[in-house]
Order: sequence, then C-alpha cells, then structure tokens
Amino acid sequence: MKKIINTASVRSVLTSKGWDQKRLSKELGVSSQAITNWLKGVDFPRPDKLLKLSITLSLPFSDLVHTPNIELPVVAFRKRAGTKTTQDHIERAQLTGALLRPLVPYLYPLNSLRTKINSPSLEYLDLQKAVASVREKLGIKIGSIVSYNQLIKEFSNNDAVIVPVMWGIKSKHENALHILLKSEKITFVFLNLDTYIEDFKFWMAHELAHVFTPELAGTNEGEDYADAFAGALLFPRELAEETYLKAVTKPTSSAQIKVLQEYAHEHQISLHSIFLQVGSYAKALNLAALKIDSKSIHATRCMSRGKLVNQILFNPTPPEPKTYMATANKIFQSSFFDALKKMIVEKGTGSGYLQQILDISIGDATALHQELIGK
Repeated sequence: MKKIINTASVRSVLTSKGWDQKRLSKELGVSSQAITNWLKGVDFPRPDKLLKLSITLSLPFSDLVHTPNIELPVVAFRKRAGTKTTQDHIERAQLTGALLRPLVPYLYPLNSLRTKINSPSLEYLDLQKAVASVREKLGIKIGSIVSYNQLIKEFSNNDAVIVPVMWGIKSKHENALHILLKSEKITFVFLNLDTYIEDFKFWMAHELAHVFTPELAGTNEGEDYADAFAGALLFPRELAEETYLKAVTKPTSSAQIKVLQEYAHEHQISLHSIFLQVGSYAKALNLAALKIDSKSIHATRCMSRGKLVNQILFNPTPPEPKTYMATANKIFQSSFFDALKKMIVEKGTGSGYLQQILDISIGDATALHQELIGK
C-alpha cells in the first residue's frame, strides 16, 4: 500500500509553531514544491527527509505517516540493566522499522521453511523439550557446546538479518534491538558489539528465541520466554545436572563457584547463566540448592568480565568502514550492507538514511556511505 504524509498532523504542528510551508521547506532543506507534493500525497519523502521531518515537527511515525492496512513494525528490546522502555523508545524503533521497509526488496530471497516453537511455555520440562528439539535441528549433540556459527546460521535460515552495531557499553537504553516486519516476513536484529564476550552468546540466543516465537515479540511474556529459552539452549538439563552433581559435593561455596566457572569458561557463557540453569534444574527436581547465592555470583563475575566483542573482532577499534562491513558479511553472514549498497546505487539514498537506521553519528554515516558508493 502507498504511504502518505498525514497532512492534518503536519498542518496542526505548523500552526502551533506559527510556521508556513516556506519555513518548513527551509528547515528541511527542500523546495516548497516538495512540501506541497508531500502534503497532497503526490510524492513521499525519502527516508532521510522523513526522519528530519519527524524530528523537526516532533511527530512520531505513527502520527506523521498514514499507511492504509499496513501493520506497524513489532519491536523488542534487550534492555541495558536498570533501564526502562518508554513510549519514545518504542516509537523511535518503529520509525526505524518503517525506514527499513524499502530495503527489504534488496535482501536475499526469502526461505520457505522456518523454525517455530508452538505453544511456548516457561514450565521446566516443556522448555527443555523445546530446547532439545532445536538443538537436534541444529545438529548439536547432548552436552555439546553451542557455537556462534550455529546460532548465526539459524538467523539466516529464518530470514532474520543480523545488523552488528557499536552503540557503546552504557550509552543506549538497549543492547540489542529486534524489529519484525510482519507483512514482509523479515526480521532485523541489531546486536551491540560493545558487549562483553561472556554475555554475547546469550544475547544472540535470546534474539533467536524471538525469531522462533514471532507471536510473542514485543511483549513482556516474550522477553521472559526469550531469556528462559536462551539459558536452556546454551546450557540444557543434561549439562545442568552434570554441573550440579559435581558442585554439590564441594564443601564450600567458593569451591562450588569454581565448578560453575569451569563450565562457564568452556561454554563461553557467563557464570550467572550457569548459576541460573543449575538452580532451575535443582528446583524442578526438588533437590537441595547449592551453597551459592546470587550476590556471590555477581561479585565473582565482576572481578573479570573479559574483553568486549568489538575488541576481539577488530584491531584497532573502531574499525574502518570497509572492515566493519566485511565483518558483518563474513562473520555474521548478513546481507544487510550488500542490500544497502544496491539500494543506494539504484535510488540515490543519502547518508542521513544510514544515520537513522543504524543510530550513528552523521560523520560515521557519511564514512559508511562513501565506502558503499565506492568513493
């Protein structure tokens, strides 16, 4: 369906500001005729101008654009600890999703066979059954380590496009952003590379859970299930049982923690994840809890967090645009930048579009844009 500017909303804001179309055109750096065409529905702004229009008028996408019978993007956040998702976060993510729609035709053909978890449940045995089915599909033997390549491949198999980004450790509300375009049957998963390596595999598994349960995306139930699924996928019942039996025989809490640390190091996941999975196993089977408490786990974990993912992938950091995009393509098997290049060449899309969809500075967006167009 054709998208059109919501003329009534735009005119209402112009009136409240005391602006006319000429003033708006000056603010946006476009001709007065372009504004007239937008308001008449004859033309529609390019993504970078749509973003600027939204910011200039302080209008969220839902108020600025009228798209008959088109569903809003479904968004889910892997939030940074202690942060709260606001309506502004949701609207900005939905705008990003709407701006990603023109990119979809440039992505690789869609797959017809996908993985889906029917009737997702947080009950321990149900969750373990779902995890066992997924691990079998991925070719992961009982007790084996889940590799990054296995997770990445499953994103691609389910038309989920990974977009690696560098958003800083604490500069944003989210560490990962999940955008589902239902009508297009495409998911974009933004993964923050400014993340400790011990957490990164869990976050990837968390996002994969959203891909497997699209009906829960964007809900609190979906976040709870994604967390539970990720932990169980990476460290299922068989491993939790093995760890518990080794740890429970140790006489002190520090000795028990050491057992958990060994498994955390081997499986490249956090000590906290191991602690939760072993605890869930013991509780489900009515076994005595270990002598460890969450406070001790947190203190031990904070003593050594390891490197950030970007420090492992890039040297030096931040990487040059060419290196960054090559990593997205080769390591994360993402068609994102290939599609962007095709779109930019065909439509003449500007760097402002990159700035918005990647949530980066205009300087970084310009550098990426120049690399994409070969300058």
